[in-house]
Amino acid sequence: MDFLDIHTHKVATQTGITSIQSLSLTQDIFLAMPKTKPISVGLHPWFAKIEHLDQQMKYLSVVVNQTNVKQIGECGLDRLRGENLENQILILEKQIELAEKIRKPLILHCVKCFAELIEIKDRLRVKVPMIIHGFNKNEELGKQLLDKGFILSFGLTILKENSGAAKLIQTTNNFFLETDDADISIEEIYRAAAILKKCTVDELKARIFADWNKLNLI
Repeated sequence: MDFLDIHTHKVATQTGITSIQSLSLTQDIFLAMPKTKPISVGLHPWFAKIEHLDQQMKYLSVVVNQTNVKQIGECGLDRLRGENLENQILILEKQIELAEKIRKPLILHCVKCFAELIEIKDRLRVKVPMIIHGFNKNEELGKQLLDKGFILSFGLTILKENSGAAKLIQTTNNFFLETDDADISIEEIYRAAAILKKCTVDELKARIFADWNKLNLI
């Protein structure tokens, strides 16, 4: 069974690893979208501009129907970078609307906007899975997000002893694993997670793939 890397910016594929490469239409709009490699596609909050939203959503609405597009995103909110928050919320809500229409999960970027993200999920009554990638905050916030129905994805942070991610991973099975843009292999991340979960790497791979298959059967 392969390792599943649910969110990566690495282009190269490796035997034994199913990796979902994240592509941003705000940066990659002029590139041909891969037709077979698993990808996620969305408007990243760092680069998305409100004045281009209509054009980019038209393109996104076509691209996401490819069978190899597994997730919408990464999209989300970032208080430190990108458009003002009001515009970021509008851009995110358009992508949520599309995800609900085609019934594909969202892969989310969130920096200092978790209250806003929770509010949006509650207000729009979002039914598709909402996966927060690269979660590296405290355990209390992580539990609050899990209670609200979000799914967390962990990366490099779980290797840091006593990090919020390392603590959370010991008490929940509602998570995925990723490399993002870190210079680390997904195998290393799985080994660290298996130690924290007190299980084998193969058991962890089986559980994560089973959960992934459920998400793609909604």
